[in-house]
Amino acid sequence: MPAIVSVAEAIPEHVLTQDQVMDFARDLFSDSFKDIERLLKAFQNGQIEKRHFVKDLEWFKTDKTFEERNNAYIEQAIVLGTKAVKSCLENSIFLNRSLPYDEIDAIFTISSSGIATPSIEARIMNELPFSEHAKRIPIWGLGCAGGASGLSRAYEYCLAFPKAKVLVLTIELCSLTFQRNDRSKSNLIGTSLFADGAACALITGDEVLRDFQKLSSIPRIVGTQSTTMRNSLDVMGWEVKNDGLYVVFSKDIPSIIQGWLKPNVTEFLRSKEMEMEEINHFVAHPGGKKVIDAYQKALQINPGMTETSLDVLKEFGNMSSATILYVLKRFMEIGSQGDTGLATALGPGFSSELLLLEWG
Repeated sequence: MPAIVSVAEAIPEHVLTQDQVMDFARDLFSDSFKDIERLLKAFQNGQIEKRHFVKDLEWFKTDKTFEERNNAYIEQAIVLGTKAVKSCLENSIFLNRSLPYDEIDAIFTISSSGIATPSIEARIMNELPFSEHAKRIPIWGLGCAGGASGLSRAYEYCLAFPKAKVLVLTIELCSLTFQRNDRSKSNLIGTSLFADGAACALITGDEVLRDFQKLSSIPRIVGTQSTTMRNSLDVMGWEVKNDGLYVVFSKDIPSIIQGWLKPNVTEFLRSKEMEMEEINHFVAHPGGKKVIDAYQKALQINPGMTETSLDVLKEFGNMSSATILYVLKRFMEIGSQGDTGLATALGPGFSSELLLLEWG
């Protein structure tokens, strides 16, 4: 089975505490909501302590055009994406030696927070010495599910081409979509959750001689399942307007998870002749504290199984598609022979992506 060999993060330079962002939101939204202090409890209840952004707080205090924000997205996506790729292929935690760029057969680039044509990996190929024949597979619009979906598509690619070495590059600059003049509750909640970040994973096929692999045990992808709920387009996503991307974020997401996720997971695991009780590592995208709580209730799992996801949420916030790779990296550092893992992420559609992992 295809294996995940290396994962690396690229963290933006600007750090804001949750209190700083809350004060910013209070100043901006106080005239729009009479009960602003009650609504601001979302910043505290979410258990996020800090987040990283590609711009400092002053940048967000003045209006920016869609063009200005998208140009900033392209510029910073190239910087962070290049850093994530280099860190992944030169990673001393997971690799015995650096892997040459020209050995990469395909790059899956995952992002939903900006628009670029040519796509971001084409621009990064002018920064790093990839083969000119490397296949480019940009994927846009999967939101928070994108990181897990990218791993699934890379798995399928490596099944078809067992000698392949593939990168999954996730880049999300959610802050650059912020709309100062959108005084909706969705925008306020989004302001309390979302952040910027990038990550890159290396996936290889069965027939790759992995003399560069450092860890004795790495997760193999045993199988995947993609599911889209019918008639659920209004649960999350973007509404495209003249000023750019406006967040769509339903308050019903936690309850939807509780009712929908368990049968979805049960069906997937039983198709692999497994039960949730056999899973050692729950590699979950932490969409927010309420989402993590919904995972626990829906799947009836011990709170300890979501600690790693919660730790990533506390330290980085919700970086959309990139977040699950931050969680995966931490599990790769502690996983051992015979461990099993379930990776899961939810996104627009409304959709879920599941991956079954086995360390071997």
